[in-house]
Amino acid sequence: MSNNLFSLQGKTIAFSGATGVLGESMSLHLAQEGATVLILGRTPSKVDSLVDKIKSEGGNAQGYICDVTDEKSLEEAAKAIEKDHGSIDTLINAAGGNMPGAVVTPDQNFLDLDTASLRKVLDLNYMGTVLPIKFLLPLMLKNNKGNILNISSMAASRPMTRVMGYASAKAAIDNLTKWLSVELAGKHGPEFRVNAIAPGFFLTEQNRTLLTESDGSLTKRGNQIITHTPMERFGKPDDLLGALQWLCSDASAFVTGTIVPVDGGFSAYSGV
Repeated sequence: MSNNLFSLQGKTIAFSGATGVLGESMSLHLAQEGATVLILGRTPSKVDSLVDKIKSEGGNAQGYICDVTDEKSLEEAAKAIEKDHGSIDTLINAAGGNMPGAVVTPDQNFLDLDTASLRKVLDLNYMGTVLPIKFLLPLMLKNNKGNILNISSMAASRPMTRVMGYASAKAAIDNLTKWLSVELAGKHGPEFRVNAIAPGFFLTEQNRTLLTESDGSLTKRGNQIITHTPMERFGKPDDLLGALQWLCSDASAFVTGTIVPVDGGFSAYSGV
């Protein structure tokens, strides 16, 4: 009974942003648990490499080249997925990121913010979640049930210095998650749900130089994070897999509109 409740066997899961460090770990796990994972990405070499890796480990995967901020691209990907698989059970929206111009560094102030970069960060993180939902939701409506899992951030609920654009975009993801959970359940029935995972601080290629020195010791910002994380460590990719399995499986059938922190206690700690 318990194993069946958490089973992903036979589920078809579309996954944007899967080629990053965390996304790769998550997609490999989903495939190992019996799901067919559809990798959505704009870089063919990265998509092909991940698909090959999943298959080499005995999983089922297929790649679709698209840009999550481009409607025409997503429309074509959705048509291809429908042709190949008919429908999907789950959509995971993990595409996102930051860029220097949307950051206010310690030696800058708000007036130094580059609005063009800010728009790009908002577009990638927010519209890069909205648009895949728009184009792939019809593939869930065919089955009269669906599951959407967004990726939020600690920066959404507790805005942090520097990352102004990214924090704003992720706050919008939290709001979207809650709004869409009400919208879909109310208009399409109780078997539609929308949740988000809010990772704490994980070392990735994007933030490694911000959090650690070349010798592996912590930077000032890295130390600030660890001292505000009760578990006193950064997250490892595998730390996300339990929450991922729960939210992608029928074990969370009555869970919707929820943002689940996986953060070592960061969001619970007041600093005293």
